[in-house]
Amino acid sequence: MFTIDAHLDLAMNAMEWNRDLRLSVAGLRASEKGLSDLPDREKGTVSFPALRKGQIGLVVATQIARVAGKDSALPGWHSAEQAWAQTQGQLAWYREMESLGELTAVANRQQLDELVTLWQTIGADPDSRKHLPIGYIRSLEGADSIVTIDYLQRSYEDGLRALGPAHYGPGRYAFGTDSNGPLRRADKELLKEMDRLDMILDVTHLCDQAFWEALDLYKGPIWASHNNCRALVDHNRQFSDEMIRALIGRGAVIGAALDAWMMVPGWQRGMSTPETTGCTLEVLFRHMDHICQLAGNARHIGIGSDLDGAFGKEQTALDLDDIADLDKLPGIFAKAGYDKGDIENIMHGNWLRFLRNCWN
Repeated sequence: MFTIDAHLDLAMNAMEWNRDLRLSVAGLRASEKGLSDLPDREKGTVSFPALRKGQIGLVVATQIARVAGKDSALPGWHSAEQAWAQTQGQLAWYREMESLGELTAVANRQQLDELVTLWQTIGADPDSRKHLPIGYIRSLEGADSIVTIDYLQRSYEDGLRALGPAHYGPGRYAFGTDSNGPLRRADKELLKEMDRLDMILDVTHLCDQAFWEALDLYKGPIWASHNNCRALVDHNRQFSDEMIRALIGRGAVIGAALDAWMMVPGWQRGMSTPETTGCTLEVLFRHMDHICQLAGNARHIGIGSDLDGAFGKEQTALDLDDIADLDKLPGIFAKAGYDKGDIENIMHGNWLRFLRNCWN
């Protein structure tokens, strides 16, 4: 089934972790044999061939570069200008993949409809889709690299369509995961400019206080590209039921994330494993089903896997070897009683409806 994944750090994997995503997942793992600089070396799950195999024909692909002082516990660049340059290097990689026919940019309604038609016709054949470009919508995860507000206009003109003001910790424009604080003047100016450009606000990493203030201030489209449920895993990275209901009220779609510590309670980094915690795609289904029960329908969930976002097979669902295995989800939903229309919405329809409303 044609599938949309609303959160993949493709350029980060290519540019910072030196992965040639044109290789198969097996080829990527073989190329990293013996490396230990990252916890997920030899355990990657994402490549262009794997995306095509799983009929994942459209993704939201990130640019990301945090600003962090030399004493920060978080990694990052020492100036906004350096962070900007890093995101521009990532953009250059996306453009190079376009020139090779691996990717195609999607930034408006016409490009979206053409891409979907291509994948729902030619892409239905396993042999034909091996040669199809994967559509990508560009999103900025954390706004630290926006040197001044003027840079947002430049990014929009280059095709940026979504932005999450924060990532982990306090950022230049908003407080994110594992921090807390109100929106400041610069934060509000960023939201105002995003609103003017009619960009998508990604509330994924906003701290609780910033989340509620942003929902009050922002009048444009809002989504949560990769979030799970605090009721099932109690952490500030997740959304509370109250937050989920507020997003439903705004017509948002929430993408389910496949990082194991967000799926199962009590995960201990470096100690827990998918085997010892029973972390499977069924566990992810419980988070998605929880949102459906709050909404009373299946129109506000989708996939935002975050696969290979600093973790690999060692920290995701046990029954997922690579991203193509997302095609197991329809069977899990069907077994739970979801009908064909609901499942199509979950795999792609909800994101398409959201985007078409944005780009009407």
